[in-house]
Amino acid sequence: MSRSVHALFAAPVGALTLLASAPLAQAQSAEMTVQQFLTIGQNIPRNRAVAMMRPDTRRLIREVTGAVSTVKAEQASAVSAGRTPAHCIPASGTGITPETLVARFETMPEARRRITVTQAVRDWMVERYPCRG
Repeated sequence: MSRSVHALFAAPVGALTLLASAPLAQAQSAEMTVQQFLTIGQNIPRNRAVAMMRPDTRRLIREVTGAVSTVKAEQASAVSAGRTPAHCIPASGTGITPETLVARFETMPEARRRITVTQAVRDWMVERYPCRG
C-alpha cells in the first residue's frame, strides 16, 4: 500500500464512522474513478492532523461516503419496491475501513481502475454481502 494513500486513511475515528454509516440522503460527489482516487491520495501527507486539514483528504472521504450512501440507497429502494437487491448490506454497516478500501483499490487491475468509486463500492458490496434467497 502506498505510504501517502495509507496516511490519508489513518484518519480519526470520526472520519471512519462516516465511511461505515453514511446517511442515505447524502448526495454523491462527482463521479471520480478509482484511478483518480488513488492519484489524489498519493499526494496526501502522512501526518494525520495535516492530512485531515487538506481539502483533498476531505474530498476523498466525501467521495467514499457518497458512494456508500448511493449503494445503501439502491438497496433500500429495491427492498421497498419488493425486489431482491443486488447486495444485502447489514444494518450494522458496510464494514469498510480506510485500510481495506485503499488495499482493494490498489489491487485492482489497471484497466478496472477506470470505473467510478461508486461502481467499485457497489461491486465490492455485491461480492461481500450477497443476498441469500
